[in-house]
Amino acid sequence: MDETLALWTLGGAALAAAVPRLMRRLALSRAKHPSLGGHSRMAKRVASWLPGYAYDEARFFSADGAPPELAERRRQALHRLGQTLVQRCPQTLALTAQAREGLPDLQFTGAYRVPFQFSPLLRQHLQVGAFLEAADGVCLSDLDGNRYFDLTGSYGVNVFGVDVYRQCIAEGSARVQALGPVLAGLHPCVASNVQRLQRWSGLDQVSFHMSGTEAVMQAVRLARYHTGKRHLVRFCGAYHGWWEDVQPGPGNPLPPRETYTLRDMHENSLQVLRTRRDIACVLINPLQALHPNKAAPGDSTLVDSSRQAGFDRAAYTAWLQQLREVCTERGIVLIFDEVFVGFRLAPGGAQAYFGVQADMVTYGKTLGGGLPVGVVCGRSELMKRYREDRPADLCFARGTFNSHPYVMGAMQAFLDYLETPEAQLMYLDLDTRQNQRAARLNQRLRDAGLPVQVANLSSIWTVNYTQPSRYNWMLQFYLREQGLALSWVGTGRLIFSLNYTEADFEEVCQRFVAAAQAMAADGWWWQDAALTNRGIKRSILREMLAHRR
Repeated sequence: MDETLALWTLGGAALAAAVPRLMRRLALSRAKHPSLGGHSRMAKRVASWLPGYAYDEARFFSADGAPPELAERRRQALHRLGQTLVQRCPQTLALTAQAREGLPDLQFTGAYRVPFQFSPLLRQHLQVGAFLEAADGVCLSDLDGNRYFDLTGSYGVNVFGVDVYRQCIAEGSARVQALGPVLAGLHPCVASNVQRLQRWSGLDQVSFHMSGTEAVMQAVRLARYHTGKRHLVRFCGAYHGWWEDVQPGPGNPLPPRETYTLRDMHENSLQVLRTRRDIACVLINPLQALHPNKAAPGDSTLVDSSRQAGFDRAAYTAWLQQLREVCTERGIVLIFDEVFVGFRLAPGGAQAYFGVQADMVTYGKTLGGGLPVGVVCGRSELMKRYREDRPADLCFARGTFNSHPYVMGAMQAFLDYLETPEAQLMYLDLDTRQNQRAARLNQRLRDAGLPVQVANLSSIWTVNYTQPSRYNWMLQFYLREQGLALSWVGTGRLIFSLNYTEADFEEVCQRFVAAAQAMAADGWWWQDAALTNRGIKRSILREMLAHRR
């Protein structure tokens, strides 16, 4: 009897100890987004299971069940489009082909420009040049003299227009020329940059790094150092660079470790932050306001038309305010990763735009005045890298090219420009202007009966497709034919520099509609009552299962 009672007592004690852990685990699971984007381990398993296969010519042109005559029209259209691009860009394409052999970046971007089943055959027929020779105003020129309206935004760098950054680099280089590329000390412009960044960020101290990825790494490291906690929280779909802790799913060879990927804009995520004791910091990428809980859009993920995006400023502001309150209550470091959006939404960045003060903020891209840079701004108690009472307890972060004189000179020139009336005028009614332009393009697309609409977060735009299709990703090539330059993610992201005039945008608008009309005329948006987004996904799943056998 005594032994039985002892066993029951031990069992009860073990259960009592396990229940809180189980409840915390359950709360964490409920806070994750139900998609694979919210479950890093499962996403990695699925990625390792996914079979590689490619469509032959017959399947390529009729993956949606299109009749033979339509498949033939598509085949002819693809060949015509491919021939047009080759005839226009012989030098650009020749150099791209030559460089691709030794440049894995080009191999990667070429292979992942469209859904993988279509990629091998498409690359045979449609070549995209990677080289540019000149830029001015809002246009780019390739090696063959073709001019394109720049919708790449240089991946976020180009806020004010390429001519501004060319001038920043020239002025900055002149300011530091007497010192040159000497790294033995700091150029005086560093002190000026620190003062201005303190003012713009509303934070106490500043450190300089060589890239946005490095800046985020340092911010997270400092948060862990000062809180004594290991885990960071990121939100489903958000991008914070390519290092392990912030990219815990596919693309990272290591398994998820100290990272919790939670659901954006959800009460369950706030509950996790309120109850767990192991969270050092929360990372926010304000770009997620355009597509919460979804990865950055790209044509390679357009297997159907279910992807949607849209921006609700009031809702996202309320979410950030809630995060701020919870992080303050729990002593969690709130980090705004503004590497992409910094100084694009407002002179004071996303903090000023949404009216929420972070504990730390990271910048990159445009802040270097056109040169590579990463910056961390933070509260003084979080930026310190050592402890007075523990001399061997350090939080080390240095890089040979941190605070490089030429980068610091270009940054100083950029910050000078940011304070000019010319720059401030570009921000005047910025959201209204961008929203009106998006509405104008959407109306034209509707009037033309085209299954395309755009959504925008200020000057950052994305494209939504309004009817089920397997071929939405073809639009990027029709846009290129019309003289619109896109980043390698294609129509997934259009970035306007703020120097686009109404006349410039009108030209882009006309070309965008013309590209969509040509694509529709070539039969890529064929409609059939049996074609649904769910049906497309089921069809692809059956294909994958068949290729696993």
